[in-house]
Amino acid sequence: MVARSLSFRTPGALTLPARTKRRLSPGWRMALNLIGYQAGWLVTLYGATHGLSWLGPAAVIVLSAGHLLLSDYPARSLMLLGVALATGVVVETAMFQLGLVVYPTSPEGVPVWMLALWPLFATTLSVGLRWFQSRRFIAATAGAIFGPLAYWAGAAAGAIRLPETELSLRYIGLVWMLAFPLLLELARWLERPQSEVS
Repeated sequence: MVARSLSFRTPGALTLPARTKRRLSPGWRMALNLIGYQAGWLVTLYGATHGLSWLGPAAVIVLSAGHLLLSDYPARSLMLLGVALATGVVVETAMFQLGLVVYPTSPEGVPVWMLALWPLFATTLSVGLRWFQSRRFIAATAGAIFGPLAYWAGAAAGAIRLPETELSLRYIGLVWMLAFPLLLELARWLERPQSEVS
Protein backbone atom coordinates (compact mmCIF):
# COMPACT_ATOMS: atom_id res chain seq x y z
CA MET A 1 0.00 0.00 0.00
CA VAL A 2 2.82 2.34 0.85
CA ALA A 3 4.71 1.31 -2.27
CA ARG A 4 1.59 1.87 -4.34
CA SER A 5 1.10 5.41 -2.99
CA LEU A 6 4.76 6.24 -3.58
CA SER A 7 4.50 5.16 -7.19
CA PHE A 8 2.27 8.14 -7.89
CA ARG A 9 4.92 10.59 -6.63
CA THR A 10 6.61 11.71 -9.79
CA PRO A 11 9.21 14.50 -9.99
CA GLY A 12 6.53 16.75 -11.44
CA ALA A 13 4.50 16.42 -8.27
CA LEU A 14 7.24 18.20 -6.34
CA THR A 15 7.29 21.17 -8.72
CA LEU A 16 6.02 24.40 -7.19
CA PRO A 17 2.98 25.93 -8.88
CA ALA A 18 3.49 28.71 -11.39
CA ARG A 19 4.16 32.11 -9.88
CA THR A 20 1.32 34.59 -9.66
CA LYS A 21 2.89 36.71 -12.42
CA ARG A 22 1.95 34.08 -15.02
CA ARG A 23 -1.74 34.44 -14.13
CA LEU A 24 -1.71 38.14 -14.93
CA SER A 25 -2.92 38.64 -18.48
CA PRO A 26 -0.62 40.57 -20.86
CA GLY A 27 -3.23 43.31 -21.19
CA TRP A 28 -3.48 43.84 -17.44
CA ARG A 29 0.27 43.70 -17.03
CA MET A 30 0.75 46.33 -19.73
CA ALA A 31 -1.91 48.59 -18.21
CA LEU A 32 -0.45 48.28 -14.70
CA ASN A 33 3.03 48.93 -16.04
CA LEU A 34 2.08 52.14 -17.83
CA ILE A 35 -0.09 53.36 -14.94
CA GLY A 36 2.75 52.63 -12.52
CA TYR A 37 5.22 54.53 -14.69
CA GLN A 38 2.96 57.55 -14.99
CA ALA A 39 2.23 57.52 -11.26
CA GLY A 40 5.94 57.30 -10.48
CA TRP A 41 6.71 60.19 -12.84
CA LEU A 42 4.01 62.38 -11.26
CA VAL A 43 5.08 61.52 -7.70
CA THR A 44 8.69 62.34 -8.59
CA LEU A 45 7.70 65.66 -10.12
CA TYR A 46 5.52 66.49 -7.11
CA GLY A 47 8.35 65.69 -4.71
CA ALA A 48 10.82 67.76 -6.70
CA THR A 49 8.57 70.82 -6.62
CA HIS A 50 7.41 70.54 -3.00
CA GLY A 51 10.66 70.05 -1.12
CA LEU A 52 10.26 66.26 -0.97
CA SER A 53 13.05 65.20 -3.30
CA TRP A 54 13.26 61.77 -1.61
CA LEU A 55 9.67 60.94 -2.60
CA GLY A 56 10.44 60.20 -6.25
CA PRO A 57 13.38 57.84 -5.67
CA ALA A 58 11.37 56.02 -2.97
CA ALA A 59 8.46 55.53 -5.39
CA VAL A 60 10.85 54.36 -8.12
CA ILE A 61 12.37 51.76 -5.79
CA VAL A 62 8.92 50.39 -4.93
CA LEU A 63 7.75 50.35 -8.57
CA SER A 64 11.01 48.80 -9.77
CA ALA A 65 10.74 46.07 -7.14
CA GLY A 66 7.22 45.30 -8.34
CA HIS A 67 8.46 45.21 -11.93
CA LEU A 68 11.21 42.74 -11.03
CA LEU A 69 8.77 40.51 -9.15
CA LEU A 70 6.58 40.28 -12.26
CA SER A 71 9.48 39.89 -14.71
CA ASP A 72 10.12 36.55 -16.38
CA TYR A 73 13.85 37.32 -16.19
CA PRO A 74 14.39 39.40 -13.02
CA ALA A 75 18.21 39.32 -13.12
CA ARG A 76 18.28 40.56 -16.70
CA SER A 77 15.57 43.12 -15.98
CA LEU A 78 17.67 44.42 -13.09
CA MET A 79 20.62 44.71 -15.47
CA LEU A 80 18.47 46.76 -17.84
CA LEU A 81 17.48 49.12 -15.03
CA GLY A 82 21.15 49.49 -14.09
CA VAL A 83 22.21 50.30 -17.66
CA ALA A 84 19.37 52.83 -17.94
CA LEU A 85 20.51 54.47 -14.70
CA ALA A 86 24.11 54.65 -15.94
CA THR A 87 22.90 56.14 -19.23
CA GLY A 88 20.90 58.70 -17.29
CA VAL A 89 23.94 59.70 -15.23
CA VAL A 90 25.96 60.35 -18.41
CA VAL A 91 23.18 62.15 -20.31
CA GLU A 92 21.89 64.29 -17.46
CA THR A 93 25.38 65.24 -16.30
CA ALA A 94 26.32 66.28 -19.84
CA MET A 95 23.20 68.44 -20.17
CA PHE A 96 23.82 69.98 -16.76
CA GLN A 97 27.46 70.74 -17.55
CA LEU A 98 26.47 72.29 -20.89
CA GLY A 99 23.96 74.52 -19.10
CA LEU A 100 21.01 73.11 -21.03
CA VAL A 101 19.15 72.02 -17.89
CA VAL A 102 19.25 73.73 -14.48
CA TYR A 103 17.79 72.40 -11.24
CA PRO A 104 16.51 75.17 -8.96
CA THR A 105 16.79 73.01 -5.83
CA SER A 106 20.12 71.43 -6.80
CA PRO A 107 22.47 74.04 -8.30
CA GLU A 108 25.55 71.88 -7.63
CA GLY A 109 24.57 68.97 -9.86
CA VAL A 110 21.94 66.57 -11.16
CA PRO A 111 19.58 65.55 -8.32
CA VAL A 112 18.91 61.92 -7.50
CA TRP A 113 15.21 62.26 -8.32
CA MET A 114 16.07 63.11 -11.93
CA LEU A 115 18.37 60.11 -12.29
CA ALA A 116 15.70 57.85 -10.77
CA LEU A 117 13.41 58.58 -13.71
CA TRP A 118 15.70 56.64 -16.05
CA PRO A 119 15.31 53.19 -14.46
CA LEU A 120 11.63 53.99 -13.94
CA PHE A 121 11.31 54.54 -17.69
CA ALA A 122 13.25 51.31 -18.32
CA THR A 123 10.52 49.33 -16.53
CA THR A 124 8.26 50.03 -19.53
CA LEU A 125 10.64 48.88 -22.27
CA SER A 126 9.66 45.20 -22.20
CA VAL A 127 6.08 45.64 -21.06
CA GLY A 128 4.09 48.80 -21.73
CA LEU A 129 6.28 50.02 -24.60
CA ARG A 130 7.25 46.58 -25.95
CA TRP A 131 5.39 47.34 -29.20
CA PHE A 132 8.19 49.76 -30.15
CA GLN A 133 10.92 47.09 -29.98
CA SER A 134 10.40 45.95 -33.58
CA ARG A 135 9.68 49.47 -34.88
CA ARG A 136 12.96 51.37 -34.58
CA PHE A 137 12.08 54.30 -36.83
CA ILE A 138 8.81 54.90 -34.98
CA ALA A 139 10.68 54.56 -31.66
CA ALA A 140 13.27 57.13 -32.75
CA THR A 141 10.51 59.51 -33.84
CA ALA A 142 8.61 59.01 -30.59
CA GLY A 143 11.79 59.65 -28.59
CA ALA A 144 12.48 62.86 -30.51
CA ILE A 145 8.96 64.11 -29.76
CA PHE A 146 8.05 62.84 -26.31
CA GLY A 147 11.49 63.19 -24.72
CA PRO A 148 11.49 67.00 -25.06
CA LEU A 149 7.81 67.13 -24.06
CA ALA A 150 8.60 65.42 -20.75
CA TYR A 151 11.36 67.94 -19.98
CA TRP A 152 9.13 70.81 -21.06
CA ALA A 153 6.44 69.55 -18.68
CA GLY A 154 9.04 69.37 -15.90
CA ALA A 155 10.05 72.97 -16.63
CA ALA A 156 6.41 74.10 -16.68
CA ALA A 157 5.93 72.52 -13.25
CA GLY A 158 9.03 74.27 -11.92
CA ALA A 159 11.12 71.13 -11.27
CA ILE A 160 13.75 72.17 -13.82
CA ARG A 161 14.70 75.22 -15.87
CA LEU A 162 15.70 75.30 -19.52
CA PRO A 163 17.80 78.49 -19.82
CA GLU A 164 17.99 78.21 -23.60
CA THR A 165 14.67 76.52 -24.16
CA GLU A 166 14.86 75.95 -27.92
CA LEU A 167 18.46 74.71 -27.86
CA SER A 168 17.79 72.53 -24.81
CA LEU A 169 14.73 70.91 -26.36
CA ARG A 170 16.59 70.23 -29.62
CA TYR A 171 19.43 68.55 -27.75
CA ILE A 172 17.01 66.54 -25.62
CA GLY A 173 15.14 65.49 -28.77
CA LEU A 174 18.38 64.27 -30.36
CA VAL A 175 19.37 62.39 -27.20
CA TRP A 176 16.03 60.62 -26.93
CA MET A 177 15.88 59.91 -30.66
CA LEU A 178 18.99 57.77 -30.06
CA ALA A 179 18.42 56.61 -26.49
CA PHE A 180 14.90 55.23 -26.83
CA PRO A 181 15.59 52.76 -29.69
CA LEU A 182 18.92 51.74 -28.15
CA LEU A 183 17.36 51.02 -24.75
CA LEU A 184 14.54 49.12 -26.47
CA GLU A 185 17.07 47.00 -28.34
CA LEU A 186 18.95 46.30 -25.11
CA ALA A 187 15.68 45.28 -23.44
CA ARG A 188 14.84 42.95 -26.33
CA TRP A 189 18.31 41.39 -26.19
CA LEU A 190 18.43 40.98 -22.41
CA GLU A 191 14.93 39.57 -22.03
CA ARG A 192 14.96 37.17 -24.96
CA PRO A 193 14.05 33.54 -24.15
CA GLN A 194 16.72 31.49 -22.38
CA SER A 195 16.85 29.09 -25.36
CA GLU A 196 18.22 31.92 -27.52
CA VAL A 197 20.92 32.77 -24.98
CA SER A 198 22.66 29.38 -24.97
